Amino acid sequence: MSILLDRDTRVLVQGITGRIGRAQTRWMLEYGTRIVAGVTPGKGGESVESVPVFDNVLDAVRATGAEASVLFVPAREVKDTTFEILEAGVRLIVVVTEHVPVRDTMEMKAEARKVGATLLGPTTPGILTVGQAKMGIIPGNLFPAIGGRVGVVSRSGTLSYEVGAILSRAGFAPSTVVGIGADPVVLTDLPDILRLFAADPLTDLVTIVGEVGGIQEELAAEFIASEFRKPVIAYVAGRRTPEGKRMGHAGAIVERGMGSVDSKVAALERAGAVIAHTPGAIAAIASTLLS
Repeated sequence: MSILLDRDTRVLVQGITGRIGRAQTRWMLEYGTRIVAGVTPGKGGESVESVPVFDNVLDAVRATGAEASVLFVPAREVKDTTFEILEAGVRLIVVVTEHVPVRDTMEMKAEARKVGATLLGPTTPGILTVGQAKMGIIPGNLFPAIGGRVGVVSRSGTLSYEVGAILSRAGFAPSTVVGIGADPVVLTDLPDILRLFAADPLTDLVTIVGEVGGIQEELAAEFIASEFRKPVIAYVAGRRTPEGKRMGHAGAIVERGMGSVDSKVAALERAGAVIAHTPGAIAAIASTLLS
């Protein structure tokens, strides 16, 4: 089974006529994603990969019934675009864009909670339901044709691919791989995704891929300790990140002992998660937990 996205989800691509939007649309379609519309203001009436392009989201939704959207637009346009999508009634949005201002993210997050929408990102590789559909840039060729019963939720784009591939090679195909985003403020918190996996009767195990900086893993630990009843494997990257140094992106920064790998691992371990000290160890742990 899957969470959030399946082969029947009607997907809208925002920024479909740009270079990245065109390429990613082709790869999402090849994977099986049901892309029903694209939006680029001023390009209405055109098509990309036989997908009709509209000038605005409302027209696209009315014409196609689109219920999810993935954004390939510049950072300065993300907030206004997201509000337009929410106003049109779309309730699943993937924001791949990097460098979105934190204030914009906070306003988007507040609006999403108000209307009951799920937003992933910013700086997310997206979401992939194995063998069915993907929104974003996760490489589908790393996964088998049929999904399994292991959920993967990650702060790191590259590591989400690697961990998903490791599980797949070991015979534990992921069901859904979710990237929540790597920024210090993300649109959906780790516990919110864990809650979805908890409610899925066909998810037997969840793997969390964390990284240095921020508090998402500590939030997840609180949820696991109080509410989550399924086995959890956790890997936290960035053990050698020096305190106070920003590494790679805005979320990866350690201050006064907070956000360090050690603090995250300790919190997750206290909550009952099984800690993998390398990505390669995840497969063996999964084998033990699922045997």
